[in-house]
Amino acid sequence: MAGCRGSPCCCCRWCCCCGERESRTPEELTILGETQEEEDEILPRKDYESLDYDRCINDPYLEVLETMDNKKGRRYEVVKWMVVFAIGVCTGLVGLFVDFSVRLFTQLKFGVVQTSVEECSQRGCLALSLLELLGFNLTFVFLASLLVLIEPVAAGSGIPEIKCYLNGVKVPGIVRLRTLLCKVFGVLFSVAGGLFVGKEGPMIHSGAVVGAGLPQFQSISLRKIQFNFPYFRSDRDKRDFVSAGAAAGVAAAFGAPIGGTLFSLEEGSSFWNQGLTWKVLFCSMSAAFTLNFFRSGVQFGSWGSFQLPGLLSFGEFKCSDSDKKCHLWTAMDLGFFVVMGVIGGLLGATFNCLNKRLAKYRMRNVHPKPKLVRVLESLLVSLVTTVVVFVASMVLGECRQMSSASQTGNGSFQLQATSEDVNSTIKTFFCPNDTYNDMATLFFNSQESAILQLFHQDGTFSPITLALFFILYFLLACWTFGTSVPSGLFVPSLLCGAAFGRLVASILKSYIGLGHIYSGTFALIGAAAFLGGVVRMTISLTVILMESTNEITYGLPIMITLMVAKWTGDFFNKGIYDIHVGLRGVPLLEWETEVEMDKLRASDIMEPNLTYVYPHTRIQSLVSILRTTVHHAFPVVTENRGNEKDFMKGNQLISNNIKFKKSSILTRAGEQRKRGQSMKSYPSSELRNVCDEHVASEEPAEKEDLLQQMLERRYTPYPNLYPDQSPSEDWTMEERFRPLTFHGLVLRSQLVTLLVRGVCYSESQSSASQPRLSYAEMAEDYPRYPDIHDLDLTLLNPRMIVDVTPYMNPSPFTVSPNTHVSQVFNLFRTMGLRHLPVVNAVGEIVGIITRHNLTSEFLQARLRQHYQTL
Repeated sequence: MAGCRGSPCCCCRWCCCCGERESRTPEELTILGETQEEEDEILPRKDYESLDYDRCINDPYLEVLETMDNKKGRRYEVVKWMVVFAIGVCTGLVGLFVDFSVRLFTQLKFGVVQTSVEECSQRGCLALSLLELLGFNLTFVFLASLLVLIEPVAAGSGIPEIKCYLNGVKVPGIVRLRTLLCKVFGVLFSVAGGLFVGKEGPMIHSGAVVGAGLPQFQSISLRKIQFNFPYFRSDRDKRDFVSAGAAAGVAAAFGAPIGGTLFSLEEGSSFWNQGLTWKVLFCSMSAAFTLNFFRSGVQFGSWGSFQLPGLLSFGEFKCSDSDKKCHLWTAMDLGFFVVMGVIGGLLGATFNCLNKRLAKYRMRNVHPKPKLVRVLESLLVSLVTTVVVFVASMVLGECRQMSSASQTGNGSFQLQATSEDVNSTIKTFFCPNDTYNDMATLFFNSQESAILQLFHQDGTFSPITLALFFILYFLLACWTFGTSVPSGLFVPSLLCGAAFGRLVASILKSYIGLGHIYSGTFALIGAAAFLGGVVRMTISLTVILMESTNEITYGLPIMITLMVAKWTGDFFNKGIYDIHVGLRGVPLLEWETEVEMDKLRASDIMEPNLTYVYPHTRIQSLVSILRTTVHHAFPVVTENRGNEKDFMKGNQLISNNIKFKKSSILTRAGEQRKRGQSMKSYPSSELRNVCDEHVASEEPAEKEDLLQQMLERRYTPYPNLYPDQSPSEDWTMEERFRPLTFHGLVLRSQLVTLLVRGVCYSESQSSASQPRLSYAEMAEDYPRYPDIHDLDLTLLNPRMIVDVTPYMNPSPFTVSPNTHVSQVFNLFRTMGLRHLPVVNAVGEIVGIITRHNLTSEFLQARLRQHYQTL
C-alpha cells in the first residue's frame, strides 16, 4: 500500500472498480482470451466473425435482379410484413407460456410451504417447512442447470449475446431452436426455484431466436422440419428479423412496444432505416397485444379487454383521495432524484465490479472443471438463497400496521394496489390481526408481487427491514447473475432499487418531516437509479419505465435519474452487459471512436499480410488455401508483371488470368473514353492507345504492354508462382507483398459451395464451359455452409480450374490507405461490413480491415506504436 500512495490506480484497484491498464503490449493482441495479469482486461478474440450485412452483388444476384419487377417487389415486402407479424405473435405466446408456468409452479410452492409454516408455527416444526422449501427450490434449479448443460449458450440473460449479434458479430449457437427451448424451460425453472433472477431479460433472447428462426422455415436441431421457402436467405434479412424479435421480447416483457423498438436501436443495430423502424415497431405491437389478449382472457375471463399489458406491470400510480396534500412528485423532489441517481450509479458500479470479479473467478476455477461443478455451484446458490429467505422472513421481519386491507383467510390479506385490481399478497407470519410481516411480504412472494408492494403498499415498511432486504438482495443477486442457469437481471435490479427508493422515502418522511412525499414515486425512481447504474441504458430504459407505469408525468424525473446514474457509473466501469461482452472476448464496436484515434490512418491499422486467390485458380490451390487458413473472405487479384507475354505462352490458366486483368483495364479505358466524349475532350494518351488497339485487334502487339501503359511503374521479376501455387508461409517479403490488382472479394462459403457442387473446368476447355449456379443454389445451405474439412477430395480433380469471377463481389466498399480511422470506423459500422479492402490510387490492394482491426484495444495499441515512432 505504501508503494502506491498517491496513485489513483491504487485506490481504484482496492475498491475493485478497476479500469483499463496501460501496460498491455501490441503483441498481446494475438493472445486469444488471455490476460497478462489478474487485473488486465480480456482481449478480443479473433475467432469471432462478423455478419455479412453488405449484399454480395455477383452474377447470380444480378440474375435475380433482372427478374424482379415492381409486382414481385411488393409481394416480397408483403411477405416480410407477414413474417414480422408472425414473429410478434409467437414471441407473445412464448411469454404467455413462461408466465403461466412460472405462476403455476410458484403458487404450488408457496401454497404448500405457507400452509406448512402456519401449522408448524404452532407445533414448532419450522425446520420441516424449510426442508419443503429447499426440496422445491433445489429441484427446480437442478432442472434449470441440466438444461444449460445441454445448451451452454442458454445461460444468463442472453442480452449480451443479442447485443453482439445486433452489433454485427456472429455468436455461435445463439439463435438456434435448441437454445430457445433450453432458455424458455430453464428460465421458468430458475424463477420458480426462488433464485434472484428475472424472466424478462431471457424474453429478449427468446424473441431474438424466434425472429432468427421463423423466417427460415427450417431448423438445424430438427432437420426434418424444412420447407421450400426461397425468401430471406442472407445475414442481412436475418439480422433485421433478430432486431424485430428482440424488440418484441422487450414489448412482451414490459408491455412497452416503443421501448422495445428503441432498445433494438440503442443496444447495437448499426444499420437502420425508416422501413426497418416501422417493421420493428409493428412486431413489438403484435407481441405486446398478443400477450395482453391471452393473459387478460385467461386470468380475468374477459377476452378482448386488454387489461394486462406485459409480464411485468407497475400498476397505476395515484395518491389517495383522502390525502389532499399528496402529489406524485414536485419540483423540489428533483434534487432528491439527482442525489438518488448518483447513489444508484455508485451502487450499480459496485454491483458490476463485484460481479465481474465473480465472473473472472468462475472462468479460472469453475469453467475449466467438469460440467457437474457448474451444477453444484447453482445448487449451492439456491441453498444459500433459500436459507436466507426463510430465516430472514421468520426472524428479521417486523409486524407493521395495515392501513387498508381485507382479510382473505389462510394467513394472508388481499390489497387492492392499482386501478386494474392487480392484487398482491401480504404475509402475516407470527403477527397479530391487522398487522403484517414486512420482511416476509417482500421475501415470500414472487418478485413482481414484491415490486408492487413497494410501489403501491399503503402500509409502511420498517427502515431496518428495507435496509436489510436491500443488502441481502444486492449480494445474492450479484452472486446469482453469472451462474449456469438462464437468468435475467431487470427484475432483481428493479426490486433492489425499489427497496432503496422506499428506504429514502421512509427516511425523508420519518426523520426530516417531508409529509408531501409519495413513497411509490421514490420507489420507482430508486428502481430506475439502480437499474440505470447497472445496465447503463438511457433512451430505451426511460421509455420502457414510462410505458410500464402508464404515467407520462414521470418522464422527466426518470430521464434525469437515468442520465445521472449512467454518468456516475461510467466514471468507474462499464455496464454489466458490456462487461460480460468483454469477458467473452467479443470484438464489439462502439458507436464512435475516440477523438485522438484520427491520428491513425487506414494503413496504420490494416492487415497487410494477405491471403488471396486468382480469378482462375486450380482446385488444389483453393483447397490448400481453405484448409490452411481461417479467413472468411479472400481478395480476388491479378499480379502486376512486366513479362506477362512470357507467362502466357503455353499455359491456359495463366493466360485466362491475364486476359481477365486486361479486360478490366479495357473496361476502364472505355469508361474514360465515354467521359472524354461527354466532356468534348479526349481521353489520356494511354487510355486512347489502349482503346484504339482493342478496336483494331483483340490481341495487342507483342512489343506493347497494356498494364505498363496504364500504371507507369517499374516491375521486378517474380518467381513463377502465378497461380499454380497458393500463397505460402515460405514466401520472401518480396514475394509476399508483390503488387496486386484488386478485382473483388469472394467468401469462404462461396468457394466451398463451388467445390462441393463441382463448379470447374479443365485446362483444355474454355472457362465458358464451367457450370453456372443460381442464387438459390448458392444460398441453399444457408446458414450452415459445408466445411472444407468435410470435403471428399477423392471426388475432385486437383488440376481442374475454378473461375470465381461470376461469384465474387466485384464492387465491395473500399478505402484509401490515407483514410482517417474515424471515417473507416463509421463506414464499417454504419454499413455493417465484414471486410473492408484497402486499395491504393492505382487499383492495387495493399491490405484489408476487419472488425478486429477496429476494436478499442487494437486501436489503442496502434496509437501507442504511433506515439513511439514520433
